[in-house]
Amino acid sequence: MPQIRQPIIAVLGHVDHGKTTLLDRIRGTSVAAREAGAITQHVGATEVPADVVKKICEPLLKKFKIDLKLPGVLFVDTPGHEAFTNLRKRGGALADLVTLVIDIREGFMPQTLESITILKSYKTPFLVAANKIDLIPGWQPFNTPCFLESCSKQTTRALQVLDEKIYEIVGKLHELGFESERFDRITDFRRQVCIVPVSAKTGEGIAELLALLFGLAQRFLEEHLRLEVSGNARGTVLEVKEEIGLGKTLDVILYDGSLRVGDWFLVGGVGRPIISRVRAILRPKPLDEIRDPEDKFRSVKEVHAAAGIKIAAPGLEDAIAGVPFVGLSTPQEAEKVWKEIEQEIEKIRIRKDTVGLVVKADALGSLEAIENVLSQKNVPIRIADIGEVSRRDVIEASSVQQTHPLFGVILAFNVRVLEEAREAALNLGVDIIEENVIYRLIEKYDEWCAKKKEEIKRKQLEGFVRPAKFVVKAGYVFRRSEPAIVGISVLGGVLLPKSPVMRQDGKHVGRIKELQKEKQQLSEAKMGDELAVSIEGGIVGRNFDEGDVLYTEIPAEQVLRLKSDLKDLLSGDELAVLEEIIAIKQKIDKTYGVM
Repeated sequence: MPQIRQPIIAVLGHVDHGKTTLLDRIRGTSVAAREAGAITQHVGATEVPADVVKKICEPLLKKFKIDLKLPGVLFVDTPGHEAFTNLRKRGGALADLVTLVIDIREGFMPQTLESITILKSYKTPFLVAANKIDLIPGWQPFNTPCFLESCSKQTTRALQVLDEKIYEIVGKLHELGFESERFDRITDFRRQVCIVPVSAKTGEGIAELLALLFGLAQRFLEEHLRLEVSGNARGTVLEVKEEIGLGKTLDVILYDGSLRVGDWFLVGGVGRPIISRVRAILRPKPLDEIRDPEDKFRSVKEVHAAAGIKIAAPGLEDAIAGVPFVGLSTPQEAEKVWKEIEQEIEKIRIRKDTVGLVVKADALGSLEAIENVLSQKNVPIRIADIGEVSRRDVIEASSVQQTHPLFGVILAFNVRVLEEAREAALNLGVDIIEENVIYRLIEKYDEWCAKKKEEIKRKQLEGFVRPAKFVVKAGYVFRRSEPAIVGISVLGGVLLPKSPVMRQDGKHVGRIKELQKEKQQLSEAKMGDELAVSIEGGIVGRNFDEGDVLYTEIPAEQVLRLKSDLKDLLSGDELAVLEEIIAIKQKIDKTYGVM
């Protein structure tokens, strides 16, 4: 008989915007509204039952005409993108709804934007908890979980600042393609993202947040939440953890069916399926019962979705996070089920003989999220896989580096780099970018790309004649010819040895042989420098004189590059001299310097 399960709600947002505090406040408010110890704790999740929400939100439920039909909500309390990306199932995110926490004073930050990117890629509905309203200038905190009640007691100035901050969030969401409004001003919950002002510190707004999460889940997700309680368990591995006395265990969010001790199950491992049998199903003890951190779980015989549980079973050493967990009626079902799981894993793992990055991650969910972000940035991928960075990965990246230096790099997310891989990377000149936060990994790759582009351009610039302009100082002729040696002042640009030089009328003079200052050879001279130069082909009194202003003579094909893709490597005075050189040469050849 189908039943309605609790919606699974994940909490996302930028670091320090109050995700954990908000969950602690929801948990605390819920415990306070119930008898001590009666709240159900899950592994990696907190269940808030419907009767608790009724107690906290009764006036609001009447105001918004919400009749509670759901048994409760399951908050996944491992905040962060990695936990969210591992909360995945075939066809999208496992989370039914997301609460996006934004510090109302700071607004959108890098991880907030990353959260939006991930939500878009999974098409997950969300509402915004605009947190820290207690820090709005002039805001007076009141001992109530109801925002509207607290709001009615605030000064006009505090409410004005609150509105300004809310509409900054509305504006930014509009830029990102979402229409939004404060929850009590919304006209269409299907089209507008709901913004709930809250304070995780004082608890104001918690009532509205819970009421709206229930209301939205009931109105838009009820059919999606129907499940077959008696069927085989289906879930997702959130984490693979070592526990004292238990060995490797699986933290699983169950979203369908039931699981009992002794049931067979199948889960994805590194390169192979793992078929095992449930030895123990564990749930955390209520918070007031935890005395010894090594004895923080209680064993249960059976569990129904939705639930957060820890599973102890033999042979879990190679299990990976983010993969499906499927209960089996008999071990014989494993082959059919594994084909389904393998197809899903293979969709995410990439091995192509094409140009692109090598990406290694610790879990399927994080790998998928990184692929999504790179795909949106049009960055190609050669290899995307789970596991340590090996020597083979370095060789793959090195082969790409030869022809496409911007893609010859390895992104390592939350994984170990083997010693042999580090040695190979050093020998082959392959960079490995390591991070354990997705947005920082992508940021580091962007920074690496910018530096690499600059490096490539600088190397290209090495063979170029740089724009330069200098005056031959009167009274400083040391030799008239073969080569001419004269004292000069650099008026602009960068003068390099081997640069051809010309007069102000565009006539060729010769080529710089050497630059010297106080008997020391120089590799370059810049604006303001005074030095001696030798000019091959130059004859003082014939093709140039004391007091003449000379310019470097840049080949036409180099000018076009200096004006376009190498422009940002030139200084302001170099660019000014380049324009003068183009003006001089165009008197002789109108096409010079024209794209």
